[in-house]
Amino acid sequence: MSPGSQCNGPARQRGAIGLMAAATLSLALVMMLLVVDSGRLYMEQRKLQRVVDNAALEAVSRGGNCLPGLTAASYAGQSAVRNGYIVDADNTLATTCGTLATGASGLRSFTVDATQSAAVKVAASRTVTTSFIGGVQALFSATPVSLNTTLEASAVAAKPQATVAQLNIRSTLASINTAQSNILNPLFSGLLGGNVNLTAVGWDGLLNTDINLLKYLDQLAINLNVGAGNYAQLLNTQATVTQLIQAAATVVQLNGATAEVVTALGQLQVAAINAAPVKLGEILQLQTGTTAAGLDANLQLLQLVQGVVQLANSKSAVAATLPVNVLGLAGVTVRVKVIEPPQFSAIGDPARAKANPLGPDRIYVRTAQVRTLLSMNLPVLSGVTGLTNAVLGLVGALTPTLNALLSLNLVDTLNSLVCLLGAGCQQLDPKLLPSPQIDIALDAGGAKSYVTDFRCPTGGVGSKSLTAHTVTAVADLKLGKIDATDAFSSAAEPTVAPLPLVDLGIVTCHKILGLGSCNPATHVQFGAGGIAIKLDTSVAQTTQDLVFSSTTPFATPANLKLPPSILPAAPASNIVGSLSSTLSGINLIVYKPVGSNPLGAIVPGVASLISDVTNRLLPVITGLISPVLDPLLNNLLKGLGISLMNTEVGANMTCGQTGKAYLVI
Repeated sequence: MSPGSQCNGPARQRGAIGLMAAATLSLALVMMLLVVDSGRLYMEQRKLQRVVDNAALEAVSRGGNCLPGLTAASYAGQSAVRNGYIVDADNTLATTCGTLATGASGLRSFTVDATQSAAVKVAASRTVTTSFIGGVQALFSATPVSLNTTLEASAVAAKPQATVAQLNIRSTLASINTAQSNILNPLFSGLLGGNVNLTAVGWDGLLNTDINLLKYLDQLAINLNVGAGNYAQLLNTQATVTQLIQAAATVVQLNGATAEVVTALGQLQVAAINAAPVKLGEILQLQTGTTAAGLDANLQLLQLVQGVVQLANSKSAVAATLPVNVLGLAGVTVRVKVIEPPQFSAIGDPARAKANPLGPDRIYVRTAQVRTLLSMNLPVLSGVTGLTNAVLGLVGALTPTLNALLSLNLVDTLNSLVCLLGAGCQQLDPKLLPSPQIDIALDAGGAKSYVTDFRCPTGGVGSKSLTAHTVTAVADLKLGKIDATDAFSSAAEPTVAPLPLVDLGIVTCHKILGLGSCNPATHVQFGAGGIAIKLDTSVAQTTQDLVFSSTTPFATPANLKLPPSILPAAPASNIVGSLSSTLSGINLIVYKPVGSNPLGAIVPGVASLISDVTNRLLPVITGLISPVLDPLLNNLLKGLGISLMNTEVGANMTCGQTGKAYLVI
């Protein structure tokens, strides 16, 4: 056997297994210590996480917030104590309130906001003894190692988001050009009592800009010194129109609005400096108890401005008088007054609205009721071809008949003899269109829509839908003589008196031997009869249910903050055509002589003449008025957010979750 073989033999390897066994046992011991130590830290961390989870859930479940009083921090602290967690120098507990946002990736993020309580975050830290592994590390490390380890845990809890629906009743304006801005500027100037001179670009910017309702209300609360989050109080707080517009300007400027939009809002603020104070809750309805999450919705900026301006005008006695060239109606005076402001947007839980659609929890919107008074001066009428000739033809046909009746009537002969002796007698005093003007009053608006039903998917099955009962095409038309002083009373509708076309009046005369005069002050209107015109009617309204669902293309109600789904609530018939038909159905009022006037026999004798003239007169009147109403309906009312041709209803709905508070992060 060689020497090398002896060195590698069993004798030389004796004890190697012992060394391996010792190393293996040492490694096993270290691993066991690591497992035990990690398990200890894991259990401590899990216990701490359970404390913050329960604390966050309790703070939300009990309605905690970060405002003074019984706050979320108090509720979270009480929960921690019940779970054996005592806050001291080694144990901390912090509670914050805020909002949740879901990113495009679907991940949630928490933003601290003490004024909100959509979500509550509880964070805790706990100091425990450093692990065994840390001690071993200290033996081989030149740097000092802490003997303690701080564990941290946090949890965010939120209430299940309620189902929230929003309705808007909108103007059909798609864009605003120079011609329309030339109408809006004098119109808003008259409604506000100041000078508005916006460019078409400025008006169009307002039309195409959205404003976040939650941010707007929060900014308004700051401006009015109202407690944060107290939206019910905010909506019932009186504010100036300038303050309401200023809050909107601040919000849209922070969101990057164009310079034209900011400038337009600035001009409106200046124009509204003398406008009557208002309450925002009169045009914006929030269901009682609506959370901040439910207010995170968008509004069209022009609708908000229209609503505020119309609300202010309804509180004052001012009627806007438009220049005669605004609507292209030469010789016509146009006055506009908001009788009832719009309710242009409403937000709430559709389940509560469905239970009582017109009750206190309704989701209800309506357009403004706007009264327009047009006064058409006599020169306009006299310039209409055929009208003067038609009326003169009637008087010319009646006068010979009246004279013949007078000469054959014995009582009239006696009256003539009395006149010769110097006593008073009656004499025919015919007048052609004695009134200097025709008045037309149009009450437009009153279109309304409210939620009556809804459906949200159950268990991910089915599609969502929202039903809005809608009433459209409401208008009252009056034609005749209307007292402009009482025309714009909100307490009562204006009264209309007949407009005389042919007044066969009588006057008292004093003559001696054919000489003398008649006193015009004694003129008795329609004393010997006559013809007048009057109209007081309502255009029939149309009711329908608008169903926002996937069964109608592009009509599934979009989630809040997204552009609303729009459905047109078109009337069953063209309302302009309906008004024209109404005008075509005007009946002349034929007056008989008053009292015991001996001329009382003339009406039966000339009935056929009156019938003949009626057929010539009415088409002229109708042809005169219809062209006046067309620009009024198509231009003026649309600028006020009212369209009698077509009402648009916009809908949004976000389906929420069921159950109690839950952990979101």
